[in-house]
Amino acid sequence: MTADFSRREFLSATATVAASAAAGRAMAAASEVPTSDGLPATRIHRVYLAKPVPTWPKPDLDVPAEIRRIEAQLSALAGRMPGIQLEGGELYRVPQDVPSSAAALGNPDGLLVFNLTSTLSSHIERLAATGLPTVLYSQPYSGHDWSSIPEMRKMGHRIICLATSDFSEIQGACQLIRTAHLMRNTRVLYVNTSPFNSQACAGIKERFGAEIVHVSPERVNAVYQQIDDTAARSDAREWTTGALRVIEPSTEEIVNSSRLYLALRRLMNEERAQAVTINCLGLFAQKQLPAYPCLAFCKMNDLGLVGVCEGDVDSTLTQLVFTYAFGIPGYVSDPVIDTSSNTVIHAHCVSATRMDGPSREPAPYIIRSHMEDNKGASLQVKMRIGQVITMAKLIGLDTMLISTGTITANPESDRGCRTQITTKVADARKLLEGYEGGLHRVIFYGDRIRAIRDLAGLMQFKVVEEG
Repeated sequence: MTADFSRREFLSATATVAASAAAGRAMAAASEVPTSDGLPATRIHRVYLAKPVPTWPKPDLDVPAEIRRIEAQLSALAGRMPGIQLEGGELYRVPQDVPSSAAALGNPDGLLVFNLTSTLSSHIERLAATGLPTVLYSQPYSGHDWSSIPEMRKMGHRIICLATSDFSEIQGACQLIRTAHLMRNTRVLYVNTSPFNSQACAGIKERFGAEIVHVSPERVNAVYQQIDDTAARSDAREWTTGALRVIEPSTEEIVNSSRLYLALRRLMNEERAQAVTINCLGLFAQKQLPAYPCLAFCKMNDLGLVGVCEGDVDSTLTQLVFTYAFGIPGYVSDPVIDTSSNTVIHAHCVSATRMDGPSREPAPYIIRSHMEDNKGASLQVKMRIGQVITMAKLIGLDTMLISTGTITANPESDRGCRTQITTKVADARKLLEGYEGGLHRVIFYGDRIRAIRDLAGLMQFKVVEEG
């Protein structure tokens, strides 16, 4: 804090946001959101910048009054940001006073910076050079330092700029900081006969901080046998009661699916994991899995956890990123491209019913068998016609493939997996000719491209638009 900003002014300007942070902590404690269950709160340190003698936006700018106004807006926003703790609130006027390390700032998980005047690029760069994910909120007429942010990004700094009069955009930006933080505190269960590639695990840990934890099918089966039959049958009744109808599966097959769900949840609790992916096709065919996990994954995804089939770690990481950032589940699909109608049909036997998020209404569903062998239980989910979707896949740990489309139909076909949606896309042939990164793509409700581009600036991956 510089000498020309008195202690009285500082206390006055920060009193409101202290209440805001307390409200945020209370909201986080009261919330039982499964995606953040057992994960730490995200600490975001806010910083105000103004040069000693303002010129732009005006020479008589009342800097303390500006801070008080912003603090009041932050206070109003805090209740909508559970799991996020705002702290700090210092004002810096000259570059040499700006902390140059994360430790000097108290090792927060990210920075929220407000430039109140012009000519602050050196201040901002000093903060960005700490390596912390940094959001600059540059309201209109605050200054022109937004123009230096692209160059800072080229230098490798993890910084994005909100150049907007819509103060509520801060909420989404803070959630992106939280996404990067939660990924560093994530554990993924990988169920297979052998562990996931050790070099790949090390790369994931170094790149995102997430840990891949091997779980053998023998351990899954042992826990499966311990699940109370009454609990499994109660869970199965919830599925059948909510269904439009049940076609192929027997009651016992649905009960087995529910028992597997309860076993996987117990394992996730034991391992403090937020996600699980299983080599389901291989293990079930080898009789090393007591049931298909289709219903288990559907329920996990409905609750805000992450369950992904076929041992697909890339799709699991993709879904974690989107679930943390937007509070919505993903639908892993096998795309079917039809260039004649400029559409892509997405088909799979696993889909959440609450594609808008855990607190929203479920879509109608039918309980079906797993299509490829007509065994077990899965869901045929009827997704919303007219819904804009984002199709994404994280590949190579450094590139997010992404595109959008609009759901035009829920095909009824005896070919392909149980849940199917037809999506109108921009250029199906271009998508076909440039396809890479394996078959699977993950589908999410909403157009998320702009937010993912911002997240890429904070987590340092490339975004490539397909099609």
